[in-house]
Amino acid sequence: MKYGGFLVILQKISAFSIMGIVKIKDKSFKVSIPEAEIKSRVKAVAEQINKDLAGKNPLFLCVLNGSFIFAADLYREITIPSNISFVKLASYQGTISTGKVQEVIGLNEDISGRTVVIVEDIVDTGRTMRQMIESLGTRNPESVHICALFVKPDKLEEPIDVEYAAFSIPDDFIVGYGLDYDQYGRGLKDVYTIVEK
Repeated sequence: MKYGGFLVILQKISAFSIMGIVKIKDKSFKVSIPEAEIKSRVKAVAEQINKDLAGKNPLFLCVLNGSFIFAADLYREITIPSNISFVKLASYQGTISTGKVQEVIGLNEDISGRTVVIVEDIVDTGRTMRQMIESLGTRNPESVHICALFVKPDKLEEPIDVEYAAFSIPDDFIVGYGLDYDQYGRGLKDVYTIVEK
């Protein structure tokens, strides 16, 4: 049926905007960071990148799926000459995550001698970022920088430098602004934190 998928989505996400609560599948979430604050921080991060990487012609690598909205808003604030591309990380064997990045999928650009900025939604343990930097390093970039919407400093296990972070947050489960719960909730304009019962 033509509208079947749409009806299913409506059943999966029900919003109660008056209370600032959304229900996604079996969990409830409350607003933790409003859209205006997110956009203000994204603009500030972009301004810092514009200043630091002026004259470098950086290539922004957006890691799909979670960072696509962040990358779009960030890139609209970038005023220096640059390019953007989108990649996915292969870390699965069948349906089980190996916990190790096997391959950066979709990187067709020659990054030899380029300044690369990885654009990620969340950096928590840092393992994925470390492995991605190692993978990119085999292609001889001039430098690799990390730009993340969120960093969870209490969970970091790897000594990586997230030079450009919009927010430092506790180890909470969040959705919205590109982040999902079981593939739902990415389109929410604010960021929501899970409500523990």
